[in-house]
Amino acid sequence: MMDNRFTRLALLVVLVIASMLLLAACATPAAPAAPDDAAAEEAPAAPADAAAEEVVSSEYPEEMDAWLKEAKLGPYEESPQNWEEIEQAAKEEGAVVVYSASSRIAKVADAFMAVYPEIEVEYFDLGSVQTVEKTVLEQDAGLYNVDIVTTGGSGQVIHELVGNDRIVNFVPDTVADEIPIDLKDPLLVRINEAIVFLYNTETYDAPPISNVWELTTPEWKGKVVIKTPLESLSNLMGVSTLVQHADEMAAAYERFAGEPIELSEGVPDAGYEFLYRLLKNDLVILKSGSKVAEAAGLAGQEAPPIGITSFTYIRYNDSKDFVNGVIADLDPVQALIYPTYTSIARQAPHPNAAKLFTAFLLADPAIDADTVIEPPYNEGESAELLQGLAPYFEPGSQSPRMDVPLPRGGELWSQLESWTVDPDFMWFESPKVRDFWIQEAGN
Repeated sequence: MMDNRFTRLALLVVLVIASMLLLAACATPAAPAAPDDAAAEEAPAAPADAAAEEVVSSEYPEEMDAWLKEAKLGPYEESPQNWEEIEQAAKEEGAVVVYSASSRIAKVADAFMAVYPEIEVEYFDLGSVQTVEKTVLEQDAGLYNVDIVTTGGSGQVIHELVGNDRIVNFVPDTVADEIPIDLKDPLLVRINEAIVFLYNTETYDAPPISNVWELTTPEWKGKVVIKTPLESLSNLMGVSTLVQHADEMAAAYERFAGEPIELSEGVPDAGYEFLYRLLKNDLVILKSGSKVAEAAGLAGQEAPPIGITSFTYIRYNDSKDFVNGVIADLDPVQALIYPTYTSIARQAPHPNAAKLFTAFLLADPAIDADTVIEPPYNEGESAELLQGLAPYFEPGSQSPRMDVPLPRGGELWSQLESWTVDPDFMWFESPKVRDFWIQEAGN
């Protein structure tokens, strides 16, 4: 019985399978798949702006991307920018928070609030190192308190802040065409400054040195002053740029000494050798750039030192009666140019006020090369035109705008042989320079 049941079951299965095959053979063939272009015609294409938005959005964290879109920044920036709308929104926001490496930000804040009394400026004068550190630490803790981050420190700014989406570039289109590409991309430079070599013009009828290597000789032992690069990214940029140009430093030494340089034990090149010899020559290291300018430029000195500091302190000749001069004929370099950037911080709580403040930093768009701007620059019509540029309108600073005329004495800037800070060298090599400085300054 069991065998018969299995036989009948097997026969039934065979019949079912045969029936299915027969039905499949008789069925109407399915239509062939439409070619790709036909499918594309039938399926509605996604809007181009939606597709672009989807690609852009993938570059940023979701929360940041949503903020960028609402703030109309980054990939969502409008062109042209609607300044009437920006100003109205900024006034409704009512505040802007600024982290700055410059003490003169206080004057900028006062001038801004005089023009826009509806917007309260809260500023923090932090110095370059702390400006970067505070921004990073707060954002790592999920705190987004700041609107504007403006500082030097090109390596840290470009690689740490820009590279990690901690800040956003914003260039006001009212003046964008007057700013060279390298001063607005990847980040807007609001002012260029420089490290220079200052001497006392009352004591010396002419610059007392003509080659930087003279500063390493016994004659200048204990008579060279610098702000510590350990607490100033600007000064670290300066000494690092000297190291970067090791070949030029070696050539300058040979012109000075009449023979090739011999490196000290463990010193890799002529750039480092200059720092080594400078430190071993009782270099005076201070914590303030203004104190360096005072040490070099105070009147009534018999044997004043050479000051290595920011060109901008030349302004103290007027405000504090210093007698500093820039050594303008110095082998191999007379100025080490470093940028001060400005940016809008990630997820800034007041993005429109930040846009308005950024535009204010760059001066009135009505200025052109023929505009006459008379001192005092912080008062009257000159201050109205210069806006946030007024506190920096001096021979020791340079606006990124090509259409802004030079201040009195500003011609010297273009006459100086200069090296410009390289953000990549700063990021990858300046930590080694810093370590070298710590080691040799402590020995």
